[in-house]
Amino acid sequence: MRVTSDGIEGGRIADRFGNRGTQFAPDGMPNYSLPVRIEDAPAGTISFALFLEDPDAIPVCGFSWIHWTVACLTRPTLEENESIHARDFVQGTNSRSGRLGGMSRMGAACYGGMSPPDRPHEYILHAYALDILPDLADGFYWNELLRAMRGHVLAEASVYGIYENGGAR
Repeated sequence: MRVTSDGIEGGRIADRFGNRGTQFAPDGMPNYSLPVRIEDAPAGTISFALFLEDPDAIPVCGFSWIHWTVACLTRPTLEENESIHARDFVQGTNSRSGRLGGMSRMGAACYGGMSPPDRPHEYILHAYALDILPDLADGFYWNELLRAMRGHVLAEASVYGIYENGGAR
């Protein structure tokens, strides 16, 4: 299996998917989501799950920052900005939920784009082919996705991209 994104070229994530883009939530969070393409999924795949993380956030906040979680995706592609309007998959909460990010669980159940506060960060988009349609609803937490996937992952793939430090909005 392979996962790619037209939003990542030459190992760099395009400006529009983070804090140098032009689309933001009312709180200033960049929310124009990456396109995703999954190829060569194994036979028996019923759905896909995705999560986008920033492990370079660990020195800044103490954990890998989750920017996007997707489950119950039954097609192998997502177009740009589908986090905003598509309703045929569910989205989990990102790391802006809670005390640190100041957003509600449901308010953060969407794509939250890149905004590295200290230097360029490397982001990892993980894709999983599953043999089930997980029992998850919008606003699920990443740990709930991990539990739901346990024993049901047929294949996995990742793609990496750097987003340059542009300062937080």
